[in-house]
Formats: sequence, structure tokens, C-alpha cells
Amino acid sequence: MRTLKYAILGLMMQAPITGYDISKAFGPGLGSFWSAKHSQIYPELKRLTQEGLIQYSVVTQGERMEKKLYEITEAGQEDFMQWLLQDPPLEPTPKDVFRLRSYYSQWLAEKDYLQLLEKQIEKRMHKYNYLKDRLDRNYKNVDPVALTGAARGDYMVLSGAVMREQNYLDWLYQCRDLVSVWAEQNTAL
Repeated sequence: MRTLKYAILGLMMQAPITGYDISKAFGPGLGSFWSAKHSQIYPELKRLTQEGLIQYSVVTQGERMEKKLYEITEAGQEDFMQWLLQDPPLEPTPKDVFRLRSYYSQWLAEKDYLQLLEKQIEKRMHKYNYLKDRLDRNYKNVDPVALTGAARGDYMVLSGAVMREQNYLDWLYQCRDLVSVWAEQNTAL
């Protein structure tokens, strides 16, 4: 399944959009749970156009710069809605290099593994703070029940991303505590 196809169609369900703005949408918005590179987006736009799911018009920006403004067709809307209503299978566990290293951490000295844990905590804390700040900035004084339109999905996914990062941090703290105890036990021997 070409999931990028549906990420793009979903953006076009909201409003017509340029390829550049699609790339930007994979930053702070969709980027908190889905990623796509510029090199993936434009070939997908071409396929979607060939399949009749989107169409574009060329608009002039400024004096001479032309850009394509993409919009979803009726067939694209139908395809998107069919996909949206499907009950997806459970995805395989995503790859996580740090967890893989943790799995084999018995070959590291505790002090070395503690350093890796501290670096990982710092990175995850940065990511957590970024997501939490976005959530607070956009929804701090908002009753989630009152949300409408695209704000509903954004709130749900963003709050889920904050929880995901908090859970990852909790796991890292637990690992750090365990490795610290093991290091003390080895020093006492």
C-alpha cells in the first residue's frame, strides 16, 4: 500500500496545495508521526495525477514564477474516504536502533552504556519538549471536546506523540537506574 499517497490526498482534502507546501507539511505537522522526503513527494504527485486522483493548475506567483497548485478530484476523494474507513492491520514494531543497542548492551561497560543513555535522554527530552510546546501553544486553553475540523486530528496525534515521547523517556530513566545499580554492584565486588 502506498501510504504516502493517502497522506498527500488527506492534505488536499483540506485545501488545494503546492508541492512545496506538501513538503513543508511533513515538518512540524505530519512530521511528528509520518515522514516523507522531497524526492518521494514529487514522483507520488505525478502518479496521483496519472491515476486521475488529483489534478493541478499552473498559477503565476510574482511576475514570472509559475507553480503547480494541486487539488483532489472526486475520484481521489472517494479513494481517500475508502482508505480512511479501512481497519488497518497492526503494523510491525518500528525499527529502533537505540533499543537494538540496548538489547546487546551486555558487551558494553556500564559507564559507556550510561553515557549512551544520557545522550539518548537529552535527544528524547528535546523532542518531547518540542512536541509539548507545540501542544501547549496550540491547545493549552482549549477544551478538546470543542475542537472541530483538522484541529481534532492534529490534537489527537500531537497529544499521542507527547505521550509516546514521555513513555520513551520513562523507559530510558528506568534503564539508567538499573544500569547505575549494576555499575555499583560491579564496583562493590
